[in-house]
Amino acid sequence: MKARVHVMLKSGVLDPQGEAVRHALDSMGFDGVEAVRQGKVIELDLAETDAAKAKATVTEMCEKLLANTVIESYSVELA
Repeated sequence: MKARVHVMLKSGVLDPQGEAVRHALDSMGFDGVEAVRQGKVIELDLAETDAAKAKATVTEMCEKLLANTVIESYSVELA
């Protein structure tokens, strides 16, 4: 089973990388980009075949390592 985790900074947390990308896009002539939020995607190949167990395991991974839950939120997709 494959899992995909999307990690983003929570709203209200400053995103200096996103702001740098927004500024670079503006300097390259891409007008109209008002804000950029940058995150990360983590893909996992799991041996687990039970979707509920896989989601629980990946959620635990996120809580313990993959996301800083103080400033980041995450979502989990299974395929």
